[in-house]
Amino acid sequence: MTTPPPYGYPPDAHVPARPSGKPPVKVWDVVLTILFLVGDAVLAAIMSFFGFFLAMASDPCGVRECSSELIGLGVLVAVALPWVFLLITVVVSIILLVRRRIAFWVPLVGAALIIGSWFVGAVIAAAGVPTN
Repeated sequence: MTTPPPYGYPPDAHVPARPSGKPPVKVWDVVLTILFLVGDAVLAAIMSFFGFFLAMASDPCGVRECSSELIGLGVLVAVALPWVFLLITVVVSIILLVRRRIAFWVPLVGAALIIGSWFVGAVIAAAGVPTN
């Protein structure tokens, strides 16, 4: 026994299959997201490497009174925060790709956050060196 076609279809008409609940996979989005995530990993390594150079903010500290804790915190932020942002970017990208949503924009936002993390570390390290 077959089910009759829905109202509005002739009795011998081919009824189209119901679409599944998930949208189709967008190959271009998957490829771009993976390429951007690899670029984010390289960028995180570069920005983390540059974070070590913030230790040079302590160069004038022989003459002045500096806060080595703030300089150390600035270096730590500039070295570690790019990896934290990379991890968050990877997790959010994977979640969006599994749900078949557009995800290529997540690594782009992650790249901006990774670059910005160096500047946050630089501001913290600079706060440890007095201007006078």
